[in-house]
Amino acid sequence: MLNILINAYAVSPTWGSEPGVGWNWIINIAKSCNVFVITEAEWKEDILKAVERLPQKENIHFYFNPVPQEVRNMCWNQGDWRFYNHYRRWQQKALIIAKEIITQNHIDVIHQLNMIGFREPGYLWQIKDIPFVWGPIGNMAPIPISYLNGSPLKDKLKISVKNIISYYQARTGRVKKAIRRADKLITVLESSADIIQRSHNVQDIIVMPETGLKITDYIEHTLSPYGKIKLLWVGRFIPTKKLDIALQVLSLTKNKEQFELHIVGWGNETDEARYRELAAELGVDNLCIWHGKITNTKVQDLMKTSDVFLFTSVLEGTPHVILEAISNNLPIICFDVCGQGVIVNKEVGWKVPITSLTEATNKMSKILDSLHDNTSMMYEKSKNCEKRKPELSWEKKIERVIEIYNSLQCLNKK
Repeated sequence: MLNILINAYAVSPTWGSEPGVGWNWIINIAKSCNVFVITEAEWKEDILKAVERLPQKENIHFYFNPVPQEVRNMCWNQGDWRFYNHYRRWQQKALIIAKEIITQNHIDVIHQLNMIGFREPGYLWQIKDIPFVWGPIGNMAPIPISYLNGSPLKDKLKISVKNIISYYQARTGRVKKAIRRADKLITVLESSADIIQRSHNVQDIIVMPETGLKITDYIEHTLSPYGKIKLLWVGRFIPTKKLDIALQVLSLTKNKEQFELHIVGWGNETDEARYRELAAELGVDNLCIWHGKITNTKVQDLMKTSDVFLFTSVLEGTPHVILEAISNNLPIICFDVCGQGVIVNKEVGWKVPITSLTEATNKMSKILDSLHDNTSMMYEKSKNCEKRKPELSWEKKIERVIEIYNSLQCLNKK
């Protein structure tokens, strides 16, 4: 059995998104390997309790590297650049912990797992003579400013600056060193692989969505007793998640009174107030149910009782919440961009190309009109989710990861 040292800042058995993705990689790799995991301690108690219930628990060894609560708050407040300074220090401490683990255990492969943002590759690539894997690496491509039409000017300026910084970060410094040191790179998107190939002359990059799904029992979706179509939206209240588009789509729908939009999301008070005001301006505030920030278990419960997942984000890797929707047989409406554009096909949902956000918004509202007139389309795509699950399962993904680990054993000189 291989010994794998994994560096994963975000790991949680009770949350979705990046922490949930980290947890699922680890527990599934541990079915075939002995894993030593360095992670942050925000969910330490949840992790330790959940591990005890796993049949592969003897293969999982956690090493906690905590940060103060104020740093965790910065992390949750996506876009707070102050977090990166603390995150870099966390990675420096992770290197010290990794070296201690290596002195006590034979390690076959080092894996820099998450967070998937390319800006922070950590420091474990500095360890010599052990094969090093980095990935999945998230989106490295610039964000089209046109995707932010309707957002405040300060958000557009922030993204413009971010695009410039991203260009140089992807090609210099520790990112460059980690890429060139890696024995295998995994990217979420083909566009990121292209950037690495062009900028660093690195070939043979594995393109693989960072998330997978659990194959669950069949869930049949039916309209609520009062006949309304229940839409679900999940995400943070940040510009690229485009909650404003979801609200506009609902407002443009001909029979909008026959819909209700359940909103699971969070952000600062200013952003939340802005979206609530927009809902009132558009005349759909009475159709919105605001759930705030809730646990992944509650999100899953909402998915089981919803009719359509309305996903309006324009910047993602492969959003785990899309896989969760398919796992719950919940058909999806989304833009044909990023990882969701790859995962969602015509069998399980509706993809709208972004020629312009205005045109895309109108197309989404027309999809809702068609669903109101023909609800059987929702049920057909819901049933098709059942067929799509095996292709997107964690088992299929981790099988490929283990193949990668095994292929690197000839490089291990220890």
